[in-house]
Amino acid sequence: MAIDIGQFIQTFFEESLEGLDVMEAGLLALQPGEATDLEQINTIFRAAHSIKGGSGTFGFREVTDFTHAMETLLDRVREGRLMITGEMVNTLLESVDCLREMLVTLREKAEIDEARADELRIRLLELLELNEPVVSKPISAPPPTSSQSAASPQPPVAQSSESPGALGWRIGFLPHANLMHSGNDPVRIFRELASLGALTVRADRRRLPSLANLHPEDCYLAWELELRGDAAREEVADVFAWVEDECDLHIESLVEPPSFTAPEELRSSAPPSSLPPLPSSAPKAPAEDVVQGELMQQQEPPRSDERRKPERRPSSMASSESSSIRVSIDKVDAVINLVGELVTTQSMLSALGTDFEMDRLDKLHEALDQLDRNTRDLQEHVMRIRMLPVSSVFSRFPRMVHDVSGKLGKHVELLINGEQTEIDKTVIEKIGDPLVHLVRNSLDHGLEPPDERLRQGKPETGNVMLDAYHKSGSIFIEVSDDGRGLDREALLRKGLDTGLLKPGEEYSDEQVYDLIFHPGLSTAKQISDVSGRGVGMDVVRRNIQDVGGTIQIASQWGRGTKITICLPLTLAILDGQLVTIGQDCYIIPLLSIIESVQANAEMVNRVAGKNEVLRFRGQHLPILRLYELFGAKGAVTDLMKGLLVVVEADGRQVGLFVDDLLGQQQVSIKSLEKNFRRVAGVAGATILGDGRVGLILDISGLVRVNNAVL
Repeated sequence: MAIDIGQFIQTFFEESLEGLDVMEAGLLALQPGEATDLEQINTIFRAAHSIKGGSGTFGFREVTDFTHAMETLLDRVREGRLMITGEMVNTLLESVDCLREMLVTLREKAEIDEARADELRIRLLELLELNEPVVSKPISAPPPTSSQSAASPQPPVAQSSESPGALGWRIGFLPHANLMHSGNDPVRIFRELASLGALTVRADRRRLPSLANLHPEDCYLAWELELRGDAAREEVADVFAWVEDECDLHIESLVEPPSFTAPEELRSSAPPSSLPPLPSSAPKAPAEDVVQGELMQQQEPPRSDERRKPERRPSSMASSESSSIRVSIDKVDAVINLVGELVTTQSMLSALGTDFEMDRLDKLHEALDQLDRNTRDLQEHVMRIRMLPVSSVFSRFPRMVHDVSGKLGKHVELLINGEQTEIDKTVIEKIGDPLVHLVRNSLDHGLEPPDERLRQGKPETGNVMLDAYHKSGSIFIEVSDDGRGLDREALLRKGLDTGLLKPGEEYSDEQVYDLIFHPGLSTAKQISDVSGRGVGMDVVRRNIQDVGGTIQIASQWGRGTKITICLPLTLAILDGQLVTIGQDCYIIPLLSIIESVQANAEMVNRVAGKNEVLRFRGQHLPILRLYELFGAKGAVTDLMKGLLVVVEADGRQVGLFVDDLLGQQQVSIKSLEKNFRRVAGVAGATILGDGRVGLILDISGLVRVNNAVL
């Protein structure tokens, strides 16, 4: 049976990109000039080593060569032969970016930017040459031959455990039975070895079972290999890196007695003395087959520079990275158990329906209650499968803070809390860009330069904090800093100058700070390539509102700013309040509702130049007549006969006028935009229990559409 190698290549890309995230995090944790953190270096090295081994297995020579240069530099640091410098960290971080681009490009079957890869590879090698001290120890050399006696004296040669043997290496390779299950192929490994020197391969077939007991995907062979040449031991070991956990491997130096040279035909038939021991019960078969390295080299695939340039694929290929998620086996087991309970309940209901009598009505109710519990439990557990820790978003910020703070000449410490807080995958995908903009604003506008902070009695290093936590059925993400804060007076003047605010009126801090979300409004005195053109904060709020979230700002001049984002846990399921407007049914998100009230004449007023307002707990709230917005027929029009549902969005409260309340219900959200078109004030739709379609109201959108301002 043929094995589809494509699925393993996709896994390689996913795991390699995850490995790059590990490398980036480890590099950012290094402190140039301080004692080397061996644990961090080993973590970075292992990630690079795995990517190199996997790329070699699948024939991605460009990635293998590039990663080898990174790995060599890291290995010298690990051995204590190089010290960590700022230039080294920055070069390795650029190399991680380049390697990430190479992997994504290969996944999309597009052309790699070889010029950039070559430039970075040269810089990595220069770091080795400039920084590595030369350490050599003289060793005892054999007496010179007649051909060498006339030559000039040879300098001492450094010898280490990584240098090749006198002739090369003898390798005992015993794969485990499951080696080929993960897409690994010994022939590919042999081809890679053949590129390092002259290779002789002897196969040991003593583990082969009878044909009736042979499983075609299991590996039964073992091999002894002789590699002759000047390859270092680490180069030989690297070839087996991808299968090191799926085989028994023994590598020893080939050392020949100086007084005797065995004929080639004798060496080719030497017994496989270094093979790992085989089970005593293994069936007997011819002990070995000999395959010369020259034959292996003839089968070697063409080098990358000889391959035909593949055509560019559509950009949709890039979305494959986000088309899958890793799920804990515990979550899968929980769903399977619940499905089993659901099947049991279904069988119970089927038995009741087959021979139903009124005296079994109680059992029917009991079974239906059990079905309801099973369905709700199954729904909750299925939704948990889509939940991912917010660390998948937060992990991008250490690198960004490192780069941006260096560009701005500021000293910044990034503090992250609550990174294991889980949120729906679809929400995570949509909040990344808004958070990037907020953090960049904190770095550029919020934090002062080091000298200014010192003059103000603050530490030279500023803090940017990311915090995530659950509260009241929602997830909250806070972006805060201990910088200069928002200049209320400057914002107020800007609002008056642009006509957004009216002279002579009192405005709360919240209303003034809310001006930064207005398109094009900026109080930045200097425009930089980081931020400062008044572009983006309106997009930030719109993107957050698109996922049903809200954003609020709190700031204190000279002390810092905190921006709080409130998001739903998921975009697929919603707890809603069903309301009627005429003959139609609508759903108001339960988290937006503060209270429902029956209005009387004393509670309703009309302010000159504004809409009707409801006097509610010391405030005057705008009233939105939903039947007018949606053109509902047969709706209640008298405010005293209907109900006002007080809701909150973007820090504002409004009263929604509806006919009546029906009850609360969890609903499955369906996109209206995908199936019809975008409708202002409507977040989506759902199918109700009676088969009707109910529209889910977008409270933030309703407020914006009607300009409902207190």
